[in-house]
Amino acid sequence: MHDLFKNTGIISSGILHVSAHEAFELCKKGAVIVDVREEYMIGFKMFDVEEAIFCPKSILEKKYSELPKDKALIFADATGIHSKEAVLFLLEKGFENIANLAGGLVEWERDGVPIKIDYSERLSGSCACQLKKRDKKQ
Repeated sequence: MHDLFKNTGIISSGILHVSAHEAFELCKKGAVIVDVREEYMIGFKMFDVEEAIFCPKSILEKKYSELPKDKALIFADATGIHSKEAVLFLLEKGFENIANLAGGLVEWERDGVPIKIDYSERLSGSCACQLKKRDKKQ
C-alpha cells in the first residue's frame, strides 16, 4: 500500500475506502483521482483537484495498463459503486496503490469538498427520456 494511504480510510472486503475529505487531502499530497464516470456524466460537475484522470469504466478493461502504477490512485464515480468495481478489477490486475472514494461525487459535494460546475452542461427535462442541455441564461 502507498505511504499516502497509511492510517487512512477503512478497509472492507480487501478494498480501501476513503472519505471525501480524506481523498481531498490525499490529492493535495500527490494522489490522483481516477474518474470512472461515463462521458455524459462528467460535464456538469467535476472533482476540483490538482490532478484527475478520466477513464470511463466502460473502457477501463482496455485502458487500465495506461494508468500510472507509481502514484496513489483514488477511483471515483457518482456514488462509489462503479468505482468499487473498478478497484476490484484493478486489484486482480496487480495494482496496489489504489482506493475507492466512498460515496463518490455525491458524498464529495455533500461534505462541502470543492467541485467544478459548468452550468452550460446542466441537463433538464420533465423525464429522463427528454433530458437535454439547458440553454445559458444571459
